[in-house]
Amino acid sequence: MKQLASKAIETLAAALDAGKSEDLKLYLAAMGRFHRYSLHNVMLITLQKPTASHVAGFHTWKKLGRFVRKGEKAIFILAPMVRTKENAEAEEQGGNRVLLGFRGCGVFDYSQTEGCELPSIGLVAGDPSEYQERLTKFVAAHGIALSYDQAIRPARGISEGGKITLLPGMPPAENFATLVHELAHLC
Repeated sequence: MKQLASKAIETLAAALDAGKSEDLKLYLAAMGRFHRYSLHNVMLITLQKPTASHVAGFHTWKKLGRFVRKGEKAIFILAPMVRTKENAEAEEQGGNRVLLGFRGCGVFDYSQTEGCELPSIGLVAGDPSEYQERLTKFVAAHGIALSYDQAIRPARGISEGGKITLLPGMPPAENFATLVHELAHLC
């Protein structure tokens, strides 16, 4: 696994040296989707399934009411092996877990599963109607530039230096909520 991850890093470095930035964009997008994973695991996921969006182990998918389809190939990553200390030393050091090393672990992408839909945490619904127009006028009145660009994906919005960029094509309520969020960063 480590050799595979190291090879992915070398391939990325070679692509960048050759002036190809598409590979970097692919890995950066993966890092955004898998921000809780180590760089090596992001590389391993991207190398094995570039289109992966949400990964979890077999039993985690089962707890979520989803089942891995028969014949699907696991995506292998490195998982930490830890053990619990059961002595006074653990209490003195403030922790009771010790890292023993890493082992290969199979995970599956959402697209490899079937079953219940995942809860949509963080998504908003509704009709902001006239409030959207009022908010857009408020943004303009404060000299903040507002634009839309697919390049910010997977983010829904970004704000920097008096400019807000939103992901185009979001439902009206998502667009409104994201604009409010980004405006709060600038105020």
